[in-house]
Amino acid sequence: MKNSRLIFFVLALWLICCIPVTGVTTYVGGSPLLSAALSGTNEFTPGQDATIFITVQNSGVNSLEFVTTGTITRDDLPTTAKLVTLELSAGDVPVVVKSDPQNVGDLKSPGLVTVPIRVKILPNATGGNYQILLNIMYSYLGSSTQDAADVLEYNYKQVNETIPVTIKIKPQLRIEVSDAGTENLTVGSEGFLNLKIKNAGSEDGKKASVTVIRNGASPIIPTDNSVFIGDFPANGVVTGKYKVAVSNDAENQIYPVDIIVTYENRDGDVVTSTVYTVGVPVGRKISFGITSPTVHVLQGSEGMIEVEYQNNGDSTAYQAQARLSIVEPFQSSDDTAYLGDLKPGQKVTARFHVSTADTAVVKEYSLSTEIRYHDSLDNSQVSDPFNVTVDVESKPLWGGVVQVLVVIGVIILVGIGAGYYLLVMRKKK
Repeated sequence: MKNSRLIFFVLALWLICCIPVTGVTTYVGGSPLLSAALSGTNEFTPGQDATIFITVQNSGVNSLEFVTTGTITRDDLPTTAKLVTLELSAGDVPVVVKSDPQNVGDLKSPGLVTVPIRVKILPNATGGNYQILLNIMYSYLGSSTQDAADVLEYNYKQVNETIPVTIKIKPQLRIEVSDAGTENLTVGSEGFLNLKIKNAGSEDGKKASVTVIRNGASPIIPTDNSVFIGDFPANGVVTGKYKVAVSNDAENQIYPVDIIVTYENRDGDVVTSTVYTVGVPVGRKISFGITSPTVHVLQGSEGMIEVEYQNNGDSTAYQAQARLSIVEPFQSSDDTAYLGDLKPGQKVTARFHVSTADTAVVKEYSLSTEIRYHDSLDNSQVSDPFNVTVDVESKPLWGGVVQVLVVIGVIILVGIGAGYYLLVMRKKK
């Protein structure tokens, strides 16, 4: 029994001695080495909403490696960039960064990560190469200390470095409107829009055309919207005249229109500029009013009535004609009057031949009237209807007595004449 125990102890001791010695590999002396570059296109145009893809690469190398028996295995390597945060800063570059700082986690070596960052290229950006700054914040294992067999202390270093990234903004023709004047542009009519346009960009345009476009549901609708201007160099100024129409539901206010320039760039490509929106003032619709007092007529009368019209609009009404709508108890053989050309604020008197029935009720009547005219482009227009007030008055009492006396007098005269005739005829016989 004792011999068997002794044999078991010897075997166990022999097995322990035969187990191979294991060690822990430790790296010291290294650190992350980060670089950044754009992934994909690096060319952008002014006014563009774009996404920049930035690739960050870690190529750090451990400079010293050794194996230690009986130490604790390290979780991190000195070349691992931990808790990496990327932030793009535009600085003075004509770019607006829309994305918040991006946290990409740990980045081992070798390794890389690509991050999308949303930006806006400002519309007034001049063509050329620009450097935007990529701020990279991370930490890494600087050193570790094992004070006891089961205790390991890590010492991390914080790093904040900036890497420039180059982007290219393409030169582009950029328009600015310094003057937007109008000619006879009123509600419900056609008129002209006169534009003075400058090329405020850094690109010379060839074979250029300026086009006016309706802005959404704006009541200003271009009817002759494109003008060819040829060469349009940087800082050059051109003018253009466009025919536009204004819908009837517009108001007396400023409405937007869009302007673009289509041109051939330095590479021979046909491109279109960024849309430029300009406000265009619209005048009041040509309207008319009555400035004369209430018209007074008598029952059973007939004659001329006078109505004074005024142009209350902002432009001239050409070849204007007034029409009076005649209803019972009135009649007319001439219900139209020619007014001629009426400038804004001008007044003119029209005359209509009107007869009033004997049975007309004594009261005020409203007769509808309207004016037909031509606008500045010789388009026929009709005003909104408005009213002329006509007051029917009763016949004066003395007027009836006079009529009776006249009738009696006529009868008497006829009687006298007949008697005289008979008397003369008897004497002849």
